[in-house]
Amino acid sequence: MRYFIKLAYNGTHYHGWQYQPNAASVQETMNKAFSVLLNTEINLMGAGRTDTGVHAKEMYAHFDFETPFDIPNLVHKLNSYLPKDIVVYDIIPVSDEAHTRFDAVKRTYEYQINTFKDVFLQEQSWYFHQKLDVDLMNEAAKLLFNHTDFQCFSKVNTDVNTFDCTIFEAYWKQENGNLIFTISANRFLRNMVRAIVGTLVNIGLYKITLADFTAIIEGKNRDKAGFSVPAHGLYLTKIEYDYL
Repeated sequence: MRYFIKLAYNGTHYHGWQYQPNAASVQETMNKAFSVLLNTEINLMGAGRTDTGVHAKEMYAHFDFETPFDIPNLVHKLNSYLPKDIVVYDIIPVSDEAHTRFDAVKRTYEYQINTFKDVFLQEQSWYFHQKLDVDLMNEAAKLLFNHTDFQCFSKVNTDVNTFDCTIFEAYWKQENGNLIFTISANRFLRNMVRAIVGTLVNIGLYKITLADFTAIIEGKNRDKAGFSVPAHGLYLTKIEYDYL
């Protein structure tokens, strides 16, 4: 029997979701908790990987287990066992063919910028005090819809077969003096969102023009795009499936 796990985590103290032999990861922490509580070795498959320090307000993973169990009871036990920066919201029975990574049809990220110094947001938002032209940044964000190849925003030497992504939404909004960038796509390349945000910030600072932005995308050269903004402002906020 296959099960999906709906969870969230604060990524501050983890080297991302993916297991790493010499560093703490969310996947390893979750594997240990499930293995202990189900009394057998469990290896979770995540819907994707997040980089070191990146947070997830909504993440999915799946595992196979044949013995019936009480789902609400296991969720309760997991949340008692897991560290305070990881929470399990639900465990959902699915078909044996369901796959959290390959079946996801849409993923949404948010990047949060606080424009005033807030000691309570140091690990949850990027403090950036320079004035940005948000309207111009939104004009640039609309240009993303004209393209599908985003090699210029991808980490170099990455093991992907294609740099094509379909972006469904991309926009900035201001809330209580802070800035939030929301972007949704069918898939994302490694470091893609942080590189897009860094390039849009350069737009907002008038360092590059809208024409430059288009040329950067069409040039497919990571060196020409903007800097990668800090990881701690990035959140995976939603993953969507046709059957959930």
